[in-house]
Amino acid sequence: MNQSAKIIKPKLGLLELAKQLGNVQQACKVLGYSRDSYYRFKKLYEQ
Repeated sequence: MNQSAKIIKPKLGLLELAKQLGNVQQACKVLGYSRDSYYRFKKLYEQ
């Protein structure tokens, strides 16, 4: 696994967990990210 994959994988995990739970706040709390971070990751992912 290269360096980029190590950085990206946890962020994609956050997006996937939020989708599974149907709750962004809960997913962020479980994984220790802020909601602001979630929406930044989502915006980058959608580009």
